[in-house]
Amino acid sequence: MSGTQIAVLIVVAVIVLAVAGVAVYLGRNRSRRRLQERFGPEYDRTVEESGSREAAEKDLLDRERRHAELTLIPLSDESRTRYTTEWERIQAMFIDSPVAAVAEADELVTQLVAERGYPTENYDEQLRHLSVEHANTLGHYRDAHEISVASARGEASTEQLRKALVHYRALFGELLEADPLPPNSPASSTENTHTSHR
Repeated sequence: MSGTQIAVLIVVAVIVLAVAGVAVYLGRNRSRRRLQERFGPEYDRTVEESGSREAAEKDLLDRERRHAELTLIPLSDESRTRYTTEWERIQAMFIDSPVAAVAEADELVTQLVAERGYPTENYDEQLRHLSVEHANTLGHYRDAHEISVASARGEASTEQLRKALVHYRALFGELLEADPLPPNSPASSTENTHTSHR
């Protein structure tokens, strides 16, 4: 093999490696953009918690894989009506019993999460599963749960409890696929006065 042929082979090999490198880079960027769009604020939170973009993206891809194994169930009209009625009752209860209302809101959201087909045995795992389709409202759920835990220890103010109910409503409405308090609902005036930050 002549020196010219060897030089040509080296150039071809370098070009092939460069093209492969560019393809890998573009593939990673495309995957990163897709994860950022799908997970929104949860993407940034996961990167911050894991300390590495690669580890975070591996975690988010694992969440997608595990989420795909779930059998999610759409709510029947009867269930949607039942949950809406329960939410209205909890909403009205808040005025006289904010601690009890938040505790019941937490239970109701957990029931709804379970009925939709998400596992609810472990809170952290529940968050991981919910993050795949509900990343934009997951921060609300985290905040509500934190306040609910503080409330159980007697450490939450009425204002914090009010915020918890607003936070629960964000995920609750998304899972319900409807506003739990339609504008003509008798309890909607309570929502506007006592629990809304819309």
